[in-house]
Amino acid sequence: MTGSLPVAAQVDLRRQPVEDVLERVERALHVRLDRQALVRKRRSLGGRTERDTWVRIERRGFERIGPQGWNGTEAAAVLHGVAMPEWYRGVAWREPGEPVMWRADELELLVCPSVGKGALVLEDPGLPDAWWAALNASLDALAAQQTPRIATPDTVTITQEQVTRTLGAVFPGVADTRIERWAPAHADLTWANVMGPEFSLIDWEDWGMAPRGLDSATLWGNALAVPELANRVHRERRADLESRDGKLMALFFLSKIVGPHAYEQDPLLTPARQEAERLVAELQP
Repeated sequence: MTGSLPVAAQVDLRRQPVEDVLERVERALHVRLDRQALVRKRRSLGGRTERDTWVRIERRGFERIGPQGWNGTEAAAVLHGVAMPEWYRGVAWREPGEPVMWRADELELLVCPSVGKGALVLEDPGLPDAWWAALNASLDALAAQQTPRIATPDTVTITQEQVTRTLGAVFPGVADTRIERWAPAHADLTWANVMGPEFSLIDWEDWGMAPRGLDSATLWGNALAVPELANRVHRERRADLESRDGKLMALFFLSKIVGPHAYEQDPLLTPARQEAERLVAELQP
């Protein structure tokens, strides 16, 4: 149990039969999905439609809906100044007999692909200056807005308590973990969720209030295997990453790399350890 909410059984949509779900979405949204180009992930599905739109389908347990809600993509449609696909319509339903909800959103189809095939990148994608300008404009515009939503990076609602607990376990030398400024964040700003060479930011289901610098630290941390790219992220997002909150968020990201479950073959591990040592020293009183 999570609080008073039952926990949904884990299902991997890459292996689970999904034809019934696809047909239900097609009827509800009045579209036809291209089965040959269907993108299957562990918790979500995505596909192009015959009217050149994109449909994203997600399965989510009640335990992840309570604190966050269930309409992140729809709620993000009211944000202004942020480069993202336009939201058109959505539908949601409960899975019979299970503490699980399904949701499908129809969105603008983007021409540009994701910059990375996964969260991190292993080579410099050679992004143009216009891409970086659009990234900065979007993140600054997002942080200036307001929302009652709380961000859930890595499926866990972010709180001061969680930040303190996480940093205390991995970096006990950081005595003061207080977050001074909270602002709206995408909360999953990996290289798989940014498009290029024309910038756009996708997958808004978990956005909400977060410590300043969470997004910048996530993009920077996932670039550490490519020093030139990590340095570019740091230069572009210097205001965030050189703030005290930003340094704490950088350590928050690095804790997943250098913590007790560190993977020695992780291409991020060596630079992450070096950056963590620097940040811990800089955060000393």
